[in-house]
Amino acid sequence: MATAQTTTTVIHEARATFTLAIFTDVSDDAAAEALSGEAAEAALAYLAEMSPDLRGAALLDGGGAVLAATGEAGPWARDSAALLEAADRAEEEPVEQIHIGTTQGEVFAVRHAGLAAVAVTDRFALASLTLFDLRSLLRDLAGGRPPR
Repeated sequence: MATAQTTTTVIHEARATFTLAIFTDVSDDAAAEALSGEAAEAALAYLAEMSPDLRGAALLDGGGAVLAATGEAGPWARDSAALLEAADRAEEEPVEQIHIGTTQGEVFAVRHAGLAAVAVTDRFALASLTLFDLRSLLRDLAGGRPPR
């Protein structure tokens, strides 16, 4: 049976090993160059597969251009820009994540490494899981890895 000291040591070792990989800074230019339209489309397909509450989503580059979307790119680009700009006005620095719940559904947005993911879900989607999925997706794309 493991003691509390052994458990704490293992947790700290795991944190030290994996934290660097989780928080590795990828420049905005590197993320944009690494992401092809095909990779963005595959990422959205993966997101739709693992998120049954998803109504639609888009992946955007740092300039707001739509890399992939579950509908027409124009409305996603316009509406995502408006959402991110409104949220940014509330803080001194750009926001990293957004969650808005309404009686009609929920909206989520996450930024990472010069990329952004915006998703619309049914009501009562599990916010923590949706935000985790979006952030993981962006980390994989920014790192040049296929979605897991």
